[in-house]
Amino acid sequence: MSWNRIVLLFLTIVTFSMSASQAKQLRVLSEDELIVQGLFFEEYKAYENSRQIFAKLYDTTGAKEYLFREMTASLLGGTHIINSIERLEAWNEKNPNSIEVKRLLIPLYLTNRQIKEAKTEAEFLIEASSEAKDLDLASNPYLYSGEFNKAIELLNKAYVKSSNEDVLLRMVVIMDEYANQRKKAIQLLETHRRMNIVNSDQLFFKLLSLYVKENNIDGVLDMYIELYKQDQKDQYLNKIIEAYVYKRDIDGAIAFLEKNPKEMNDQILYDLYKSKKYFDRALKLAEKFYKVDKNPRWLAEKAILTYEKAKDKNDKQMIKQVVSYFDTAIAQGVDDSIYLNYYGYTLIDKNIDVKKGMKIISDALVQQPDNSYYLDSLAWGYYKEKLCDKAYTMMKRVVEMEGLDEPEIAEHWNAIQKCK
Repeated sequence: MSWNRIVLLFLTIVTFSMSASQAKQLRVLSEDELIVQGLFFEEYKAYENSRQIFAKLYDTTGAKEYLFREMTASLLGGTHIINSIERLEAWNEKNPNSIEVKRLLIPLYLTNRQIKEAKTEAEFLIEASSEAKDLDLASNPYLYSGEFNKAIELLNKAYVKSSNEDVLLRMVVIMDEYANQRKKAIQLLETHRRMNIVNSDQLFFKLLSLYVKENNIDGVLDMYIELYKQDQKDQYLNKIIEAYVYKRDIDGAIAFLEKNPKEMNDQILYDLYKSKKYFDRALKLAEKFYKVDKNPRWLAEKAILTYEKAKDKNDKQMIKQVVSYFDTAIAQGVDDSIYLNYYGYTLIDKNIDVKKGMKIISDALVQQPDNSYYLDSLAWGYYKEKLCDKAYTMMKRVVEMEGLDEPEIAEHWNAIQKCK
């Protein structure tokens, strides 16, 4: 039998026996045995049982330690709050000015919605103690009563003394949601993270939410970068790229990815290179991808990049290389209509093999029969073949779909009109 099952069985037996014959049990057990049993129940969060045992110990011995444990169990279990207040107040009358009692009375009063009494105890605690934990505790009655600035003041004093991150986070929530001090809250969090070791992601998430509310895209980006440093999750990376794109800072996104090399990030980097027309860098990545997976798609990509990066678009050696890449890619199974149209149009426009180019574009149109760019390519093939009527009919359809804003469409339309 495992230890956890033994513990569970013991807990069940003891709980049952206490509910069945509690008074008898407490009379039979010695003080030391009761202490062990009370601590055991406390450890396993059986707070009501723990409360009963420590109440008995206090009633029997009068030792304040047992009373305080009884009060703590009452708070944690959320039971017998009124009775606990009465017992603690009775002890307080005989032993006034105890900080330990104030620390228990404040949460008991607040649990019972006795805000005024809690504030009275908090005022005493503020005067009697300058410890961070007491200032933190004393802020709660003011928070309950809606005196947010006073609560913030006390929490700030507690934070200055301790640099406690949890205190800071509670304080900035109040500043943001109740005191209209969001910008100051951001300043506090930023100062903390620059001057201290941040213990958890919660501070970054809080800053992130505040920057979102402020519509501060630079702040949002900075937080996702920090989160990505802590834990390289895809979701953080995607948000970083989205933020750079939103800012229209593609070079920033590229620089980030280049500083954080990761195989899974290379595809994003490749797409960004292409969007910025950094063809040489994109070509190196395409070659790397092809060496790794031998996917013929990368040969088609190399063909496009080779053509696009060429300064002289009529360079025969370059065009020969482009054709070779495309032929190999198609022979190995590439049939994506985007590649087919690009290759077919190149064959037509450069007068390499117009008929072959038209055949390839026709294959692309099988996949996307209404694609205006593919229709434009085929119309240009008809024009090259001097089939002016067919070229005109098809190009007219393209113009009706796209208009004449694109220079290439306007150029084709003018040439085909003259041909007809």
